[in-house]
Amino acid sequence: MKKKPDILVIMSDQHAPGAMGCAGDPLIRTPNLNRLAAEGARFTNAYCPSPLCVPSRMSFMSGRTPSRNRVWTNQATLCSTIPTWAHALSVAGYDTALIGRMHFYGQDQRHGFMQRPIAEGSARHPGSRELGGPRYTRLPMATAGQSRASFEYAGRGHSFYQHYSTEVTDAACDFLRARAESDRPFAAVVGHLLPHCPYIGPKDLFDYYYERVPVVPETGDEPACVKAMQESRHLHPPATRDQLRVARAAYYAMIEFMDRTVGRVLDTLDETGLADGTLVVYCSDHGDMMGEHGLWSKKCFYEQAAGIPLLARFPGITAPGSSCDSLCGLLDLAPTFVELAGAPEMDVDGESLLPVLRGASGSDRVVVSEVAEVNGWPNFESVGRMIRKGPWKLWQHKPIDDRAFAPVLFNLDDDPGEKHNLGAHPDHADTLTALQKEFRKGWDPEWVTDTVNEQMKDWKLLVDWGRTVEPRHPDTYVWPGDETLADLELLSASGES
Repeated sequence: MKKKPDILVIMSDQHAPGAMGCAGDPLIRTPNLNRLAAEGARFTNAYCPSPLCVPSRMSFMSGRTPSRNRVWTNQATLCSTIPTWAHALSVAGYDTALIGRMHFYGQDQRHGFMQRPIAEGSARHPGSRELGGPRYTRLPMATAGQSRASFEYAGRGHSFYQHYSTEVTDAACDFLRARAESDRPFAAVVGHLLPHCPYIGPKDLFDYYYERVPVVPETGDEPACVKAMQESRHLHPPATRDQLRVARAAYYAMIEFMDRTVGRVLDTLDETGLADGTLVVYCSDHGDMMGEHGLWSKKCFYEQAAGIPLLARFPGITAPGSSCDSLCGLLDLAPTFVELAGAPEMDVDGESLLPVLRGASGSDRVVVSEVAEVNGWPNFESVGRMIRKGPWKLWQHKPIDDRAFAPVLFNLDDDPGEKHNLGAHPDHADTLTALQKEFRKGWDPEWVTDTVNEQMKDWKLLVDWGRTVEPRHPDTYVWPGDETLADLELLSASGES
């Protein structure tokens, strides 16, 4: 008989926080995520530490902000001397496993995980080639980014990300069946690539959503920094109505496809008898703008990108159908797992959510999110930070050349769509001043810029080495070839305005 509970994290990639039935979306079909929320708790104000894959995920693992990790970009590596919750739980007697996606870079592809039943494509040295594939022969690689290609090359069919999610789910179910025979507790992450762009949805699901998705995006008083993002990402002119319809239908279809894989994992927990003793967490690394405010993908601080879905089910502990509107996020999961497992204490920036799962009120706190891309998109160094305190959200980007970006301030109680920037409003000057004191704690934009520039110089040499030596890592996933795109139909390169 196990004396400690098991822990299972299902982590998606780029899932907007509101795109679930249990979050109030009247259209999307997510019965399995809805089930998880109905049997557990939904956190309604959860945030990522960074609206970008690698820094957000590394903070999820360490419980520390991107600044403390010194990981702000997708060209950064978490130092192996920084402990993760996988290290702590392994010390506490847990079998730890990474099943699929985590986006580690470099030699260390475990960072404390004892097993890796299925690998991933980015589990390789910088500069070295992906194995198998190639993936991008019928689609531009830019469709996985934040530029207009992401919505100009969207459509329906089977994709390599759907293929990978199926394989990850198969491996997760096999892992759980094997764990049912063990007396040792486990802590595992099931890591999906969906619903990350390219926006390619399964045909039957795409067809269901195509005539139903809303095609009028949120717009408002977009601040100067957002206009600079739109310009640098070549998002003018904006997506046409037909392009919006295609990309959004594909995105909803990818979420429903992923929801089905979540259902398979939940069913396997039931079948194996593991469900009653397992804390199940569903989360994503960040959200997706989906054309709102003229932006796509992520790397900004609007709710749809910086917010995340966060669900937790812990039978016998968490009240079914409960919700928590306290501010929280991915930084809080490491201390939660450590407390639950009785593992060695970690030096973290988050707070354990275990008291909330047991019914306590959440604390009054501030959450932060950071981003940095130096010499990335043309003419825009997106070195910025966001804080949320109570109903107030403040973000700001450092000046670029002769352009200074004013503070961006929203009251989310009054303005959930973030249409009315109050940063220059005289009635809110005192609020802005107080928030700016919190904003500057533990963050120096000039130091971030200098550090990232130094890291990029090092990265260039590592990439040159990887291209020259072509080292192979045993945890690298071998991508299938173009057979995964055999039925691909691109539908949005042009369309009605």
